[in-house]
Amino acid sequence: MNFERFRRICLSLPESEEVETWGEATFRVRGRIFAMGSPEGRSVSLKASLDDQAGLVAMDPKTFEVAAYTGRFGWVRVRLPGLGVGLGERLVRNAWERTAPRRLVAQNARRL
Repeated sequence: MNFERFRRICLSLPESEEVETWGEATFRVRGRIFAMGSPEGRSVSLKASLDDQAGLVAMDPKTFEVAAYTGRFGWVRVRLPGLGVGLGERLVRNAWERTAPRRLVAQNARRL
């Protein structure tokens, strides 16, 4: 996985947009961030539950780690070279679903 592919996955989700903040690309749904990273970087951060975060870190600590600052809320840092496309798509979709309003998620349940 590379950042361009990650960006395309994020922006393919309903009402997703990219906004530069703190010198990084942030991916948002209705103004709320669900993912972020730097196009020049080799890692990104994704919103997750604390349980998902713990499972990912335990499964592959070379690819996943607790995100700095936001890790206490479940965010996970992901090293893109170690991330497969299928898992990447699921993680981004899950992050979007955790962030988007329930009505928007329900309206797009079949599409996702």
